[in-house]
Amino acid sequence: MLEWLVPQASSFAKDVDFLFTLIVLVVGFWFILTEGVFFFLMARFQKKEGGKAVYMTGDGHEKHWVHIPHWLVIVCDVVLIAAAIIAWNKIKVETPEKIDAQIRVVAQQWAWTFTHPGPDGALDTEDDITTIDELHVQEGLTYRFELSSKDVLHNFSVPVFRLKQDAVPGRTIMGWFQPTKTGVFDIQCAEMCGIAHGIMGARLYIEDEAVHQFWMKQQASVALK
Repeated sequence: MLEWLVPQASSFAKDVDFLFTLIVLVVGFWFILTEGVFFFLMARFQKKEGGKAVYMTGDGHEKHWVHIPHWLVIVCDVVLIAAAIIAWNKIKVETPEKIDAQIRVVAQQWAWTFTHPGPDGALDTEDDITTIDELHVQEGLTYRFELSSKDVLHNFSVPVFRLKQDAVPGRTIMGWFQPTKTGVFDIQCAEMCGIAHGIMGARLYIEDEAVHQFWMKQQASVALK
């Protein structure tokens, strides 16, 4: 459902979209049913001339109008909670065993700083590539990211990845993603972080192997000069 609006570009985007679709369908079903019953009862039992009021204690069959929906809603809640736990474990708990590269993401008022590994594939070496408001990754590789903030609370939001993670001052938070679709996409700050929060955006470049390797060599040669 969400893919119609925002492309899916990570290995776990489908899991997040499935969870949102399930929530919309379950909540939408109960909303339509409840509103339908509500308007039906208003029409069926509207005030009529000469009609007499009926005293109802609620001890008879009327209880079923409460108990049956109540238990059905609980069953739906259990289904949604189970689906949410499965998605959470896949994205946040079960880190992939094979990590191809690591990047460092630093948030600050009001920009993103990305440190990419150079051609040697390792961070904190001479050929590291540092960019402002541009993140370059290769399609198909699995990345671990280190997220931190220099000042206030920010949120690293990549809609096409279905990824949102707070950047908390004083903490380094780890996460991962695997890009699956080439293109240029938005990165946003999804936490109110000050007067220029609305323009704290960056661009995500997902490239195929040839383009990404060329970009890395080009940037690394500039950095080593």
